[in-house]
Amino acid sequence: MCNLYSVTKGQSAIRDLFAVEHDRTGNLPPLPAIFPDQMAPIVRVGADGGRELVMARWGMPGPPQFGGAPITNIRNVKSPHWRRWLGQASRCVVPATSFCEYADTKPRKTPKWFALDEQRPLFAFAGIWTPWRGARGPKSAPVEGEHELFGFLTTDANAVVAPIHPKAMPVILTTPEEIRLWLMADPAKALALQRPLPDAALRIVASGEKEDGGLVAGPAAG
Repeated sequence: MCNLYSVTKGQSAIRDLFAVEHDRTGNLPPLPAIFPDQMAPIVRVGADGGRELVMARWGMPGPPQFGGAPITNIRNVKSPHWRRWLGQASRCVVPATSFCEYADTKPRKTPKWFALDEQRPLFAFAGIWTPWRGARGPKSAPVEGEHELFGFLTTDANAVVAPIHPKAMPVILTTPEEIRLWLMADPAKALALQRPLPDAALRIVASGEKEDGGLVAGPAAG
């Protein structure tokens, strides 16, 4: 399960790659370590049909029968709980430059950072989002009110990720056409993108306590 990722390229690079028409994020700094329940940028289609860059909180509402706890990674898109958010209006892309999985080493797990190459170019996770009302945010000071939440899809792990995390990897989009399909296509065509990234397109770019932006990543999250 991916519970830590980075987006360290500049705001203008995000706008350019994702053809953003409306940037509603204000001053967006590099984000070298994004954990669950934190705010992060997403790109979605706005009410006027143009793409907009906005901030949302990582973690979709979970199934109520399991307590409703926030879900960061979505795999079973056939579940009635997730089907409601697979239409075009609820799909988004999540800008990223790398993501982390933890190798099961002793005495503590080792962070392994995955990216398209050593320069960590921008890519996107295939995401969904929803407005939601309730208490979210830091456990020490949750905020009650209206929130916009997001999560992203996972799929089978490819041969690069599987030795570290054999169960799954995020659904990664790397081309303008894949991004267009995810944002605009009907659900059947969009969900065809729920597949592993080719092995040759991904690599481990860092290992150990330092992550994408050179800061200490912190403890494993989930």
